[in-house]
Amino acid sequence: MEEHIVIIGNGISGVTTARHIRKLSDKKITIVSAETDHFFSRTALMYIYMGHMKYEHTKPYEDYFWSKNRIELKRGYVTTVNTDAQSLQFSDGSHMTYDKLVLALGSKPNKFGWPGQDLKGVQGLYSKQDLDMLEENAPDAKSCKRAVIVGGGLIGIEMAEMLRSRDIPVTFLVREKSFWNSVLPDGESAMLNRHIKSHHIDLRLNTNLDEILSDKNGRVRAVKIKETSEELACDVVGLTAGVSPNIDFLKDSKIECGRGVKVNRQLETNIPNVYAIGDCAQQREAIGLRRSIEAVWYTGRMMGETLAQTICGRPMPYNPGHWFNSAKFLDIEYQTYGWVFSKPLEGHTHFHWIHQDDDKCITIELNEKDRTFKGINIFGIRMRHEIFDRWLTENRSTDYVVEHLRDANFDPEFFKGFEKDILSAYNDHFGTQLQLKKKSWKRIFTTS
Repeated sequence: MEEHIVIIGNGISGVTTARHIRKLSDKKITIVSAETDHFFSRTALMYIYMGHMKYEHTKPYEDYFWSKNRIELKRGYVTTVNTDAQSLQFSDGSHMTYDKLVLALGSKPNKFGWPGQDLKGVQGLYSKQDLDMLEENAPDAKSCKRAVIVGGGLIGIEMAEMLRSRDIPVTFLVREKSFWNSVLPDGESAMLNRHIKSHHIDLRLNTNLDEILSDKNGRVRAVKIKETSEELACDVVGLTAGVSPNIDFLKDSKIECGRGVKVNRQLETNIPNVYAIGDCAQQREAIGLRRSIEAVWYTGRMMGETLAQTICGRPMPYNPGHWFNSAKFLDIEYQTYGWVFSKPLEGHTHFHWIHQDDDKCITIELNEKDRTFKGINIFGIRMRHEIFDRWLTENRSTDYVVEHLRDANFDPEFFKGFEKDILSAYNDHFGTQLQLKKKSWKRIFTTS
């Protein structure tokens, strides 16, 4: 009898696991999801609302892909996991047994007990249901006179861009002194403050939500600011103060949880044949400087690829490699490779360069003593992941990196390069006399 692998969650981590198990074996695979029938690109949700895409465009695979690859799909909400009986109970009363269980549960928007947080018109932005709700709550500027967004992270800035695309006025409440300054160094955060305001977004720093006020029909009518007691009229409140693992239904199970589902480097839980990956997985032991929970698309995919090997009899530890990520802040693209902290680690320092147009900058974190390269943040210039990944592995000096920046650049042809400006600022900062090197590689185009 075929071994039955059940995966709860059809996001990037769960679907990647299923695809790679199928490549390696003939096991029976079932993906369970309460969100949608088919896998879609969560990072593309905003573009549906903005009119750039339709929902069907966000599905990487045709609907027939799943049956063709013998991956069964079940739409349902799991209420109970019985690890003794190796069975799942669904909200409709049905059951399903498994031989191995993969928890790819994703995240849910944080709520911090604000009065009024469950009113109509108050929502997060994570799921397909959240997108549908936003379409209902804020279809246009006539129906939604103002939106208030609470929380200054990546989801918050995405929601602000979405609403502004329909000319809906937005007030952005950020409790920190500067946008995302828990992650970004001061120079980058300050640049983004100015960029956000240039898009006619009412950015309010050092500002906390006190409560959300209701009209007579149980719908939001205003928010109250904690510091000033000001009441700000609005029709929609977006709660974007981060996310947390979607694990509430596991509280009565034997699966050990902290903030997430606790796993070892093989992504195994405390229960045999039960694994956790993606946003919900919490590493028991630190992996370098990484956080124990990483709600990031790329790491979810990596976990799925790794776990498929283990489930198919090729045990493999999860090894995410050097940290990297990318995002977009309105018109400014962002990439990060290696580690750049808001404040340099002890023994480290920052080199910061910003262009006079105020929409391009970099920050490099380096060892203060020997100038070993530790990481780079890049705004407004496209750089190649594989190049920085190699330089980090080779433990290159920052001198080498800034001399060879042309190797990493992949802005479109005829775009202006800024490597000379960066190198000149670096020489001034450190008193060096480095020279920019010619590009040491050629682009190779392949067809498949």
